[in-house]
Amino acid sequence: MTPFLASHYLLLLYSNQGEEMNHSSQMMARRFLLLISVMVCVMIPARAAEPSLPLKRAVELALKHSTVALAADADVQRALASYHEVRNQYVPQATIGSGLGQAWGYPLTLEGSAPSIFNVTTQSAVINPALRDFLRAAKIDMQATGFQSKDQREQVIQDTVVSYAELAKWQSALDHLREEKEDAQHTEQIVDERIRAGVDSEQTRNKARLTSARIRLRLAQALGAIDVLREKLSHLTGLPPASIEADADSMPALPEIKQQTDDLPAKTAVSNPAVLAADNHAAAQAIRARGEHRGLWPTADFAAQYALLSTTFANYQSFFVPGSFQHNNATVGVVLRFPFLNEVQRAKAQAAKADALHAKQDAQATRNQVSDQTLKLQRSVEQLAAAQEVADLGYQIAQADLGALKVRVDAGSATLQDMEAARDQVNDRFNSLQDTNFELEKARIALLRATGELEGWVGLGK
Repeated sequence: MTPFLASHYLLLLYSNQGEEMNHSSQMMARRFLLLISVMVCVMIPARAAEPSLPLKRAVELALKHSTVALAADADVQRALASYHEVRNQYVPQATIGSGLGQAWGYPLTLEGSAPSIFNVTTQSAVINPALRDFLRAAKIDMQATGFQSKDQREQVIQDTVVSYAELAKWQSALDHLREEKEDAQHTEQIVDERIRAGVDSEQTRNKARLTSARIRLRLAQALGAIDVLREKLSHLTGLPPASIEADADSMPALPEIKQQTDDLPAKTAVSNPAVLAADNHAAAQAIRARGEHRGLWPTADFAAQYALLSTTFANYQSFFVPGSFQHNNATVGVVLRFPFLNEVQRAKAQAAKADALHAKQDAQATRNQVSDQTLKLQRSVEQLAAAQEVADLGYQIAQADLGALKVRVDAGSATLQDMEAARDQVNDRFNSLQDTNFELEKARIALLRATGELEGWVGLGK
C-alpha cells in the first residue's frame, strides 16, 4: 500500500468515528496524517535510490569475484605446490608399516623389506645434480606463473574498466536521447497540424516519422547495451545487475601519450607481464632440459631402516646360529647410483632440449607480438585523437547551424523541414562524437595495460 493510500485509509477510519470526535479533533487528525504521508513520500525515494558504483570499487570487486582472477590465483598456488614437491625431496621421508607373512624356505623381502612385525624406513636426496636443476626450474616456473597471473589480473581490470566506461557512455546518452524523442514527437504533432491545415504533404509526415524511428532505434540500442553491460559487470563483480550504476566522475583522467618521444614498444618488451612470463618459462625449460641430461650423472641418497623381527613366523630361527638372532634391527647408510646405460633417459633429455628450444621461440614470438600491438595501439590513439577532434568540431558546427536556423525559422526565412534536417545532423554528429570518444578511451586503456600502468591509473594499492 502506498503512503498516499495509507493516509486516506486512516482518515477514513477516523471519519467513521465522527460521533466520538468533535470537528476540531478531526481536523487536527487530518493535518497530522497528511504531514506523515508527505514525510513518508519524501523519505521512500531517498531509500530507493541506489548509490552509484565507483570505478575503483568495481575493479576491486572484479578481482575478488571474477572467475579468471580466481583461476589465476589457483595457478599460482599450484606452481608453489610444485616447487615444494621438488624441494621436499631433500627432506627425509619416513614410512611406518609392517610386513607380516608366512615364509617357506629363506624369508624373502616383502616390497623391499624383510618380513617384520613393525618397520620404519626413511630416505632423502643428498647429491643429485638433476634434482638441483629441477628445483631451480620449478622456482623460475613459479615466477613465470606469477607474471602470468598478473597479466590475467590486468585483463580482468581492462575488461571491467572498458565495460564500466561503455556503461557510463550509454547512461549519459539516455537523457539526450529522451530529449530527442520528445522533440521528435512534438515535431510530429506540428506536422500533423500543418497537414490538416493543408500546409504540408504526407511526405513531410513520413520524414518526421523516420526521424522519430531513428531516435527510438538509438534509444533501444542504448537500453539494450545498458542491460548487457550491467549483466557483464554483475558477473565480474558479484553485484546484482539492477544495483550497478556507473559514475563517470569516478574515472580518473587518462594520461597523455607523447607519440614522438615515448618509445612504448621498447618499454613494453621489458615490463609487460606476458613477455616476462614467456621469458621465465623459456629459462625454466632450458634449466629443466639440462637437468634431464644430468639425470645420467651419479647420485647419492641417504637411507635408513629399522625393523622389529619375530621368530614365530618367517622361519628366521632356521637360518641363524642359535643365540645370534636379535629382534631389533637397524640399517643406516648412503645409496650410491652410477648410471652408465640408460637410453630411455637420453631420449627424455633430447625431448626436453627440444621443448626448451620451442619455449625460447615462443618467448621471442610473444615479445614481437606485444611490441607490434603496443605500436599499433600507440598509432591508433594518435589517429583516434584526431578523429575525436574532427567529430567534436563537427558537432559544434552543427549546433551553431541549428541555432542560426532557429532564428531564421522564427523570422520566417526558413522552413520547419530545414530545421528538422539540421536537428538530424546535430543528432548524428552527437552520436558520432560519443562513439569516437569511447573508441579513443578504449584504445588508451588498452595502451595502459600494455605498458603495465593500468593498475596505477585505476588507483589500486593506494
